[in-house]
Amino acid sequence: MDSCYICRRAVCAAVVLAAAYAQSGIAAPADNYPTRPLRIIVPVAPGGGADFAARLLAQKLNEAWDQPVIVDNRPGGAGNVGVALAANSTPDGYTIVLPITSFPINPSLYKKLPFDTVKDFAPVVRVGSGALLLVVHPSVAASVEQLVAAAKAKPQSLNYANSGNGTTAHLAGELFKKLAGVDIVSIPYKGGGPSIIDLVAGHVQMYFATIPAAIGQVKAGRLRALGVTSPQRVPELPQIPTIAESGLPGFEVIWWIGFFAPAGTPRPVVEKLNAEFVRILRQPDTRERFANHGMMPGGGTPEELGAFLKSEIAKWAKVVREAKIQAE
Repeated sequence: MDSCYICRRAVCAAVVLAAAYAQSGIAAPADNYPTRPLRIIVPVAPGGGADFAARLLAQKLNEAWDQPVIVDNRPGGAGNVGVALAANSTPDGYTIVLPITSFPINPSLYKKLPFDTVKDFAPVVRVGSGALLLVVHPSVAASVEQLVAAAKAKPQSLNYANSGNGTTAHLAGELFKKLAGVDIVSIPYKGGGPSIIDLVAGHVQMYFATIPAAIGQVKAGRLRALGVTSPQRVPELPQIPTIAESGLPGFEVIWWIGFFAPAGTPRPVVEKLNAEFVRILRQPDTRERFANHGMMPGGGTPEELGAFLKSEIAKWAKVVREAKIQAE
């Protein structure tokens, strides 16, 4: 077979591929991506960990690629409104979404979602994660062991705040009940702020809070921190033990966030986004700013994020089923 024939075959293949992209309406992945502004959908109102991370990474992505990166807050429906918008966006790499921690939980809470949590998205990169902090009113207990003993001595005498049915704080409380073998009453609140206020006032006795939300009250002596929900101690709070090492082996609850693109986004584009985000997440100032918000920076491959998402869906499905939790 002569070289001219091979060249003609290669040219024809390139033309066919270009035509396929043109007919689909999707821009062919190219080395010069991106050539126009990008949008990051954040399915919560401004403020909070996910919004902070999105805005920090948007700024750094803009500096690296010299393209505007717009953070588009779309709250509502336990994060489902913004996620559905992303699922229906053109899969060209110019729209990505940063779902909140309810993303792997909602498939078990809702009988029908306007998207498929796994099939409708292309994982990009795990952005960050953090532990929750088990805090109690100072009058309740001085350790996890004492808290469990008090709950066993008087079933249903203790209440725990949850920041909304199906939230990480709620499921952490249910997992605690299961592993400790105690009967503690769940009191739903509309967010973490009201939960902290009533805990300080003594209207509830315990709460699984994000570290930034609770640490000020702990330092002021208005709340007592008994343990962190991560498998290892938090570097910024080395004196606080893990709940697992405090008598509940296997207890682990981590809130996490990661970037996802609509399914069908070209693989070269996903890889370019992944590589740039990993680079940004490794920067010392990024790591420092994440630590100040009680977050550990993420990283890893798209495949690792996809596998982790599936494991989280399975994990929380079991907790939701056994605790008989329903969406509000």
